Amino acid sequence: MKETATRLLARVRESLAGFSTGQKAIAGVGVLALLLAGFMVFRWVATPSYSPLYSQMSSEDAAAVIEELTATGVPHKLSDDGNTVLVPKEQVHETRIALSGEGLPANKDGGYSLLDEQSLSTSQFQEQTSFKRAMEGELASTIEAIDGVSTAVVHLAMPAKQVFAKEQDPTTASVLVDTQAGKAFTPEQVQAVVHLIASSVDGLAPEKVTVADASGRVLSADAASGGLGAGTRTQAIQEHQDELNAKIQRTLDTVVGPGNSTVAVTANLDFDKSVSTSTTYESDPEAKPLSSNRQRETYTGPGAPGVGGVVGPEGNTEIDGNGNGNGNYAKNSTTEDNAVNSVVERRESAPGAVDSLHIGVALDSNAPIKVSNADMRRLIAAAIGEDLDRGDTVEVTSMPFDRSAQEAAEAELADAEKAEAEAALLALIRNVALGVVVVMVGLLAWMQGRRRARARADATSYVVEQLRLDAQTRAEALPEAPSPALAALESAEHDEVEKMRDELAALVERQPEDVAALLRGWLVEPPR
Repeated sequence: MKETATRLLARVRESLAGFSTGQKAIAGVGVLALLLAGFMVFRWVATPSYSPLYSQMSSEDAAAVIEELTATGVPHKLSDDGNTVLVPKEQVHETRIALSGEGLPANKDGGYSLLDEQSLSTSQFQEQTSFKRAMEGELASTIEAIDGVSTAVVHLAMPAKQVFAKEQDPTTASVLVDTQAGKAFTPEQVQAVVHLIASSVDGLAPEKVTVADASGRVLSADAASGGLGAGTRTQAIQEHQDELNAKIQRTLDTVVGPGNSTVAVTANLDFDKSVSTSTTYESDPEAKPLSSNRQRETYTGPGAPGVGGVVGPEGNTEIDGNGNGNGNYAKNSTTEDNAVNSVVERRESAPGAVDSLHIGVALDSNAPIKVSNADMRRLIAAAIGEDLDRGDTVEVTSMPFDRSAQEAAEAELADAEKAEAEAALLALIRNVALGVVVVMVGLLAWMQGRRRARARADATSYVVEQLRLDAQTRAEALPEAPSPALAALESAEHDEVEKMRDELAALVERQPEDVAALLRGWLVEPPR
């Protein structure tokens, strides 16, 4: 084993001795690179994987947690924002349990933890103030749990209840939201915050919640300021206009082809909330009346009562001689109280109804497909449901389009595609040429290696054969010796031949050109 190692080291030393200065430098750089890569891999494997222990902590809580971790010797790191503590992944749960036993994090910035320090001597005003602060802290923490929200601040205005007042002042709330970098607060999230706050506070209506972002833009306003925030109104109008614009543009592209028409839509939406109540009275003629009163009075006598008649003591009318002898009197009176049904209808219109639509369409007069403006107007009016009573207008006109910008863009695009194709062709030619060069170099190296290997084999065989013949000649020239001595001599000669063979092979490996030149000199040299 020792001899094998020694022989291996000798070969390595001899191989390095045959290297040039450049080859030695390259070999040294390669060894250093391998050592550096191995060190980096070992360090990466040995470094623990960190996971968040607590996030979104206050400065006081983070300082207390880091102090406790330092005292207990737990490895930890602090995030770039300074409010997240990280520990090795396998120690997260164990560390959380240990810190909870120490009362960390304390979370003294807000929430219901403010109510833990109240005593019997706390005044009613202080109790109400602490409760309001606790509600604000809990709601802010809940809003910060929404995806994309970095910081949230909640303020509640909770007027005191008035016992003998007929109307109470409403509870209101305001929310300030700061989003993370690159993220926007969507209208769905705004509505979620509004209803979350309204559902968490007793007596708070959703329209009494105001939400604003860090830039000062109102996302959801009080009902007294218009019912919907300016951003919500603008978005609702824009969405309705975009929907109508896409519908009309698809129709135009199908008829006159893409790029041969343009459309502009202006929608006026009514965001006022109105309530109307109407009462209608109806009666069923076939139904029986609730009450009925009938009166009938009939008089038959020698004549109608005259003007000079005298009413007797029993209510009888005495007719004087001036009356008409053939008079007749009759009176009928009927009163019925029928049942009357009343229908009360209450209608409440939601904001966002369409007040009016105004559409302008321009067609390219140079387009290959010609369409009548009147036909196109009727088609668009039918597509949007035009209502002339509410003031809808649709205008269609034909005019030549300016396509200079489009043609310039197409020319630039064609030039870019041509340049890209030429670059791809040049890259392909370069890669193919490099491949051919590499293949040729490899082929030449392979052929040179085969030629050197053949030369080394021939040289080694020739030298060994010459040595064998020389040894045989010396053996024949020696006198006959006893058999053990002859065997020892042959063994020594065999070991010497093997050692010489190894040395010759190493010499041929190091200096094949010199050995080949030497053999060629031996072959051409005349025998002596």
